[in-house]
Amino acid sequence: MKNTLTFLGTGTSQGVPVISCSCDVCNSKEKLDKRFRSSVLINLAKKNILIDSGPDLRLQLLREKVDKIDSVLFTHEHRDHVAGIDDLRSLYYSNKNEIPLYMTNQVHDALKRDYSYLFSDLSYFGKPKFSVNIIENKEFRLFGNKIQPIQVMHYKLPVFGYKISDLVYITDANYISEIEQEKIKGIKTLIINCLQIEQHISHFNLKECLDLISFVKPQKAYLTHISHNLGLHNVIQAKLPKNVFLAYDGLKINF
Repeated sequence: MKNTLTFLGTGTSQGVPVISCSCDVCNSKEKLDKRFRSSVLINLAKKNILIDSGPDLRLQLLREKVDKIDSVLFTHEHRDHVAGIDDLRSLYYSNKNEIPLYMTNQVHDALKRDYSYLFSDLSYFGKPKFSVNIIENKEFRLFGNKIQPIQVMHYKLPVFGYKISDLVYITDANYISEIEQEKIKGIKTLIINCLQIEQHISHFNLKECLDLISFVKPQKAYLTHISHNLGLHNVIQAKLPKNVFLAYDGLKINF
């Protein structure tokens, strides 16, 4: 049975369209130019694994008719990647199963601070049950499958990408060390953040993404975490190499 990945959202922190912006992308009527904040849902061995719980999570899960989440992997603590964590309550209420969360100590400290009501020792009616699993840059197993963190840098902030089977998902990165690049060389499917055309202080731009893809040599690559500054979906897609694709909200791929 093939594993599947669904792009719940492919936009950057402001989403697309951006509030109060009147650029061609934000005014576009094309469905492919509408982007929720970045997150993916992986179905692995009949288990639903969520990577990040952004602020659009409720609408994303309703759109995809998701009725259970078996675990959540967090890449880092920025709000556009964690702010929908409260919406996991509904899934806990309906399934009554503790939801395992995987994160670094740094992410855990941020969540305890910013969402103390979810992570306090105090029990109360309506509080979901999470089991927190602290991970490091070492391979671990999830439902019998190997998960390999990929350490990247988001300017000065460490962020985890994840290698699952022959797929690598990396978001919010502008630097990957040679050691970490070796983990992903020759991968079948690479998903990588691509913010815009111009260089950016904390995200790969289009040229940097294509250079990385040329080095890694995946069979297929998908660009995500896209801002309105990258350009219209169909215009940019027409300029990309044959094995490189702009991801879009709702896109499903097998791996």
